[in-house]
Amino acid sequence: MTRIAAVHGVLAPHRHAQSEITDMVARTCLPEGADRRVLDRLHSSARVRSRTMALPLPRYAELDGFGAANDAFITAATEMGGAAVRGVLRQAGLAAADVDLLIFTSVTGIATPSIDARLVGRLGLRPDVKRMPLFGLGCVGGAAGLARMHDYLLGRPGHVAVLLSVELCSLTFQRDDASMANLVAAGLFGDGAAAVVARGADRTDTGAGTGPTVVDTRSHLYPDTERVMGWDIGDSGFQVVLDPRVPDVVRRHLADDVRGFLGDHGLKPEDVTAWVCHPGGPKVLEAVQESLELPPGALDVTWRHLADVGNLSSSSVLHVLRDTLAERRPAAGTPGLLLAMGPGFCCELVLLRW
Repeated sequence: MTRIAAVHGVLAPHRHAQSEITDMVARTCLPEGADRRVLDRLHSSARVRSRTMALPLPRYAELDGFGAANDAFITAATEMGGAAVRGVLRQAGLAAADVDLLIFTSVTGIATPSIDARLVGRLGLRPDVKRMPLFGLGCVGGAAGLARMHDYLLGRPGHVAVLLSVELCSLTFQRDDASMANLVAAGLFGDGAAAVVARGADRTDTGAGTGPTVVDTRSHLYPDTERVMGWDIGDSGFQVVLDPRVPDVVRRHLADDVRGFLGDHGLKPEDVTAWVCHPGGPKVLEAVQESLELPPGALDVTWRHLADVGNLSSSSVLHVLRDTLAERRPAAGTPGLLLAMGPGFCCELVLLRW
């Protein structure tokens, strides 16, 4: 089975308290003299204390359109992505030349050549390294990327693969947009990156690692939910689509998917010793807890991540995985479940063995 050798997270360089960000949103989104009580309530209810951002806070009001924001994405994503990959390889005891596959996922900017291609020479990866840039997965991208890395390593058990996620959600911020979706997103999402290195079952010479193995994965796309979450892409860039029905979709579908997936392996939710869950937001996390009937504290690592840095889109679930390994260290041989949801609307489940 695929063995996770290391997980490394990187945060954007500029940290701001939630109140500072709320003030900036009020200045740039609300009409002059407008009542900001709804905005304040939305940002307070997000249960986010602070977030990290790619640019200094005043720069966001100065970005002149999609081109400027995307240029900033390319610069910051290359820098943060490089730091994440260097960190995870160092942690795993691997050299850049050991990497056979580099998967890159992001939904907050576009680049051709892609960010992974720009990193090959910079990091000293082999010229024949296989690359797989993924776009459009959104918050589910970290879990889906890990699943696709597992698929690859099943067919190439002697290889080493790296998954890189970089999400600079702040660069999708829409000025002069007082829509509920934009105000909610501006109170929830932050900037960060994460990298995972994994080896196939036959790769025992280097970087064995002490992380969990991937047992199996499952994807599920829900019908008639295309407008629940995503982007509308226009002249000003990425305009968020965020339907308030997201928690209802989770309640309707997630429990059956999780129980069915675990059941195929002779397991039940109560057998899972650690839940590695994407922090979709307070209402989404409450829906996960309720639908799966999780015990108190099961999602503590996820709640703390949400409070500390917000929702980092596809990078978040990988940060939660890193923190779970560092802080909880579940008993060896017990099952864990990594899960995330995102545009489609869809979920991705990854069964782990600690």
